[in-house]
Amino acid sequence: MDRFRGRGRGGAAGARGGRPGTLDRASGKGDLAHLEEFVATRRGVEGYVEPRTAVTETTILLVAADGEWTRRRIDGPDVARRLSKELAVPVYDAQITGYPQRMRDWSAAQKRKLQ
Repeated sequence: MDRFRGRGRGGAAGARGGRPGTLDRASGKGDLAHLEEFVATRRGVEGYVEPRTAVTETTILLVAADGEWTRRRIDGPDVARRLSKELAVPVYDAQITGYPQRMRDWSAAQKRKLQ
């Protein structure tokens, strides 16, 4: 239980330098570069903004036309929307729209390949 002591006023900061109030790290340049590369090398990419929680910062989930997906931290919903505009991909609120079936299908197919 000692690891939870001495967090200060803002709450817990993650072991890797997260923001106060979450157990996660903040987004970085590597996250942005990964998102840009994903969009540049896949067709029909859409973005789904996931809200900040007690455990993770705001994230954006990118889903390609074939269902392949990637998730990275982002510095808030406004940054996610600005990024999607710069990358010319539509963006949705994951809490409202949910996730596309093709993403679940792709994940299931990947799981079967590993078995």
